[in-house]
Amino acid sequence: MRIMIAAAGSRGDVAPYTGLGAELRRAGYDVALAATDTFAPLAREAGLEFRSLPADTRAHGEATSKRDLMRAAAAFTTELGQGFADAVDKGTDLLLLSTTTAPLGWHLTEATGTPSLGVYLQPATPTGDFPPVVTGARSLGRLANRATGRFALRMADRVYAQAVAQMRRRLTLPPASPSEVRRRQEQANWPILHGFSTALVPRPSDWRPGLDVVGNWWPHHDPAGRLPDKLEDFLSAGPRPVLVGFGSMASGDGERLSEIAVRALRRAGLRGVLQAGSAGLTADGEDVLTIGDVPHALLFPRLAAVVHHGGAGTSAAALRAGVPAVTVPVTADQPFWAGRLAAIGAATAPVPFRSLTAERLADALHQVVKQQTYSRAAARTAQHMTTEDGARKTLETVQRLTGG
Repeated sequence: MRIMIAAAGSRGDVAPYTGLGAELRRAGYDVALAATDTFAPLAREAGLEFRSLPADTRAHGEATSKRDLMRAAAAFTTELGQGFADAVDKGTDLLLLSTTTAPLGWHLTEATGTPSLGVYLQPATPTGDFPPVVTGARSLGRLANRATGRFALRMADRVYAQAVAQMRRRLTLPPASPSEVRRRQEQANWPILHGFSTALVPRPSDWRPGLDVVGNWWPHHDPAGRLPDKLEDFLSAGPRPVLVGFGSMASGDGERLSEIAVRALRRAGLRGVLQAGSAGLTADGEDVLTIGDVPHALLFPRLAAVVHHGGAGTSAAALRAGVPAVTVPVTADQPFWAGRLAAIGAATAPVPFRSLTAERLADALHQVVKQQTYSRAAARTAQHMTTEDGARKTLETVQRLTGG
């Protein structure tokens, strides 16, 4: 039985599927991960076959406004759609589609008859419980939340329109608008599993059947892996430090952010680890160390707090480790997750990226490290997350779908 997981976007949009793929592989499935070439090493380290998708988020620049985001997303999806069909061969028995690849994968399902399952990292279906994740807004009331949710879907359909039209022509399918295809999926109760914790987003009561929240899928890492010696030495040399990192955000802003981070850490009297990331953070000294990519699962339990951009994966990893956060959301779904962390008491109120200063960051760090309420809330959520097994629940769904 051959399964292909298709995911696209930044590292946080792809890495969780390596852990899910590894779980499916252990159960005897032949699993391939289709993603952009940057993520080939992640797939192979998890023991998965890699299939190349022909697009790169970095090629379209970093979006800092909603308009930039829409333009970059449309360019990315059009490029993605051009080679998406090539990644799926005739031997694929089941397609697992992420939030970003589902609007393309549905057409492959229609053309080939290959069954598919949604595996989403964000809640995308309109609900009265909260507004759409891309707005990052406060709740507008149940009716307005649902209305803005439907509007967000229409905006997403616009992003995919050109890619879908080209793909349907290539697959010799009759023309169909993205919204028409979406309606068909909804009417058929197309199943979607959501890989986040119910502690952060409980399943909305007004969702249709077939939409489930199963718990996180965690990035694969070598269980025998160790932190680099230099980092291990730094961690052992004093009190727990704070990690500062912005993941794939803030490219080219490294010098300014590094200076803010170091000044804030010193002002708050804390040791710090700067994760270089796309921003290129860098600073070294007796009380600060710069690192590259290391598994969150190994590092986060050793920290006093995490300063991050509010990405879904980093938010979940900090909670899993029982570590409180200061969030500095930049764009897309980051304000949504940052707001959720604050709502459960595991993070301070978000500090918007454009408003970040050393003084504001120092104040937030002092608050989150010195006031035990934040670490207690993070620890409670970590306990809740141990009761969830997103990969196992997904495997059970796959077994039901495939009869395997």
